[in-house]
Amino acid sequence: MATALAAVAGSTLIVGFDGQAAPAELLARVRAGHVGGAILFARNVGAPEQVADLNAALRGAAPPDAPLLTCVDQEGGRVQRVRAPATEWPPMAALAQLPPAVAGQVGRALGAELAALGFALDFAPVLDVHTNPQNPVIGDRALGTDPAAVAARGSALLRGLHDAGVGSCGKHFPGHGDTITDSHLDLPVVAHVEARLRGVELVPFARAVADGVPMIMTAHVVFPALDPDVPATMSPRVLGLLRRDLGFDGVIVSDDLEMKAVADRYGIEELVVAALRAGCDAFLVCHRADLQERAREALVHAAERDADTRARLAEAAARLAVLRRRFAGARYVPPADLRAHLGSAPHRALAAQLAAAPR
Repeated sequence: MATALAAVAGSTLIVGFDGQAAPAELLARVRAGHVGGAILFARNVGAPEQVADLNAALRGAAPPDAPLLTCVDQEGGRVQRVRAPATEWPPMAALAQLPPAVAGQVGRALGAELAALGFALDFAPVLDVHTNPQNPVIGDRALGTDPAAVAARGSALLRGLHDAGVGSCGKHFPGHGDTITDSHLDLPVVAHVEARLRGVELVPFARAVADGVPMIMTAHVVFPALDPDVPATMSPRVLGLLRRDLGFDGVIVSDDLEMKAVADRYGIEELVVAALRAGCDAFLVCHRADLQERAREALVHAAERDADTRARLAEAAARLAVLRRRFAGARYVPPADLRAHLGSAPHRALAAQLAAAPR
């Protein structure tokens, strides 16, 4: 059972690494089926051909029946790992004053370039409602300050990504828009009553669920009205709301478990098992291979000791497997005319339209 559980547990991990080539030990883990996805950051990105070759190597190492989800944070503005000669997008706040149809065009254009580079999933759109001007981490990453407008543009953007064959991920549930703390650095608290959360923060997520978002990322944020004890990533009450009240049956992915909001308070073993039991299906561990392996081992040991945890792990892996087959199932071959797919005149014109939009 341990060998089978090792593969099941590993398949729920989406991992990062250093360098512009895949480390041999990572490729070995991918071949063994012990990794469900890989995420690229700026530290992994060079010329377009290098990115395409890296994604091809990662996806090519995966067993045919367990395709690897190649992922990236490509939002626009401050958060876009792939830059020129690909299209460089202004912050998505620019969409707040433009019709939702433009957001759909952006999603299709952004997705087409990511698909050409071999990415299967984009951790976008940001569905946080930007209601706090002092927010140090969301700000112009958000699609606006009005819940209904964020919902409309977020759903149009994710549908555009899907049209291009790239998966989407709405973030950061249940809402990181009204914090004054960056969860990369410390643990934020959002003290609004539940009625306010339902009327503002949850609105874009409810719309995204209705419009078929396949993945939603948790926030490392405490919401005392829902659960005063732990951040959303570790809270059965918060994630139960997403499943039960919003009717989401896709993949719930944790934000990076190495972020200080949680890493300074919990060991990786406690954190990943608590997140699984709370309802997370996939776990981002974006830097250290030793923490990735410790997380996998912790999931195995918890599943060996407890039948309910074992069933929860199997459910999580099955959900992620559906997503991987949908968006990463085909073997990736970089197009011979790769650069022709990047930074085209229509895409640059669309980016210029965003840049010129009133804020």
